[in-house]
Amino acid sequence: MEHALLPGLYIVATPIGNLGDITLRAIEVLGAVDVVACEDTRVTGKLLNHLGLKKRMLRYDDHSDEGSRERLLATMRDGPVALVSDAGTPLISDPGYRLVRAARDEGIAVTSLPGPNAAVLGMTLSGLPNDRFLFGGFLPAKSKAREDVLRELEAVPATLIFYETGPRLLDSLDAIEIVLPGREVAVARELTKRFEECRSGAPAEIAAHFRTHPPKGEIVLLVAPPPDAPPPDAADVDALLREALKTDKPSQAAARVAKVTGLDRKALYARALELK
Repeated sequence: MEHALLPGLYIVATPIGNLGDITLRAIEVLGAVDVVACEDTRVTGKLLNHLGLKKRMLRYDDHSDEGSRERLLATMRDGPVALVSDAGTPLISDPGYRLVRAARDEGIAVTSLPGPNAAVLGMTLSGLPNDRFLFGGFLPAKSKAREDVLRELEAVPATLIFYETGPRLLDSLDAIEIVLPGREVAVARELTKRFEECRSGAPAEIAAHFRTHPPKGEIVLLVAPPPDAPPPDAADVDALLREALKTDKPSQAAARVAKVTGLDRKALYARALELK
C-alpha cells in the first residue's frame, strides 16, 4: 500500500468459494494490518497463504469470551486489525456484532470493505422479485420454531432470504409448503464454485429433486413474496364506507377507506356522498 493503515477495525469480506473474487482493496488491507481476527485460523490461513501473506491470527467466533474481545480492542487502539469470517461478508450470520459495537462505543474507527455475500448473490440469481427483500438468517432447526418463524414473516411484502444447510433443506422446503402454500422458492448452492446451481419452482418440486440428489455445500433458500391481494368488491367497499360514516364526515370516511383499500380517494368520496 502507498501508506500505512490507521489504527482501528477493518471488516474485510472474503470469497465464498472462488478465490478470484477477493478484491484488490481486501488484499491491500490484509497485507497492511497487524492482526487478523478470524473464525477458524486454518481456513483463513489457507486464504492468506494463497495471497502470499503471513499474519498473526487470533480466533474470534461465537464462543469467544469478553476477554478475547477486550484483547482485540486493545490491539486495534494502537494498530489496524482485520475481521474476517470463513467466507463472505463478516457479521452476516457470522460472529462480529459485539466486537463492532464495542469498538464503536469506545470511539475506535471502524471501516467496512464491500465484497462477496451469498445472500445477495443468491437473490440476483433467483429470478424472484428483488425490489424488496428480507434476510432472515438461518431458520430454526426444530420444526415448530421453524414454522413459527415462517408464519411471522408470512405477510412481509418482500422476497425472503434464508441460509440453510444440506441436511436441513428438505425440512425447510416442507415447512414452506405447509405455511406458505403457493409460493415460488429458489435454492442456490455452491455459489461461485464449479458446481454452482440455482433451482426455482414449487417447494414440493424442488424437494423432490433434492431427495434424489442430496445437496452439499452452503445453501441460500429464497421464498417469493405473497401475491397481491385482490381488490375488494363493491359490496365490501360500501360496508367499509357505511361503517366509517357512522362517526366521520364523507371526506374523512373516504380518506380512511382509501388508506385501507388503496382505492382512489376521490371516487370513494363520491360514493360516500351517495351513501350519506
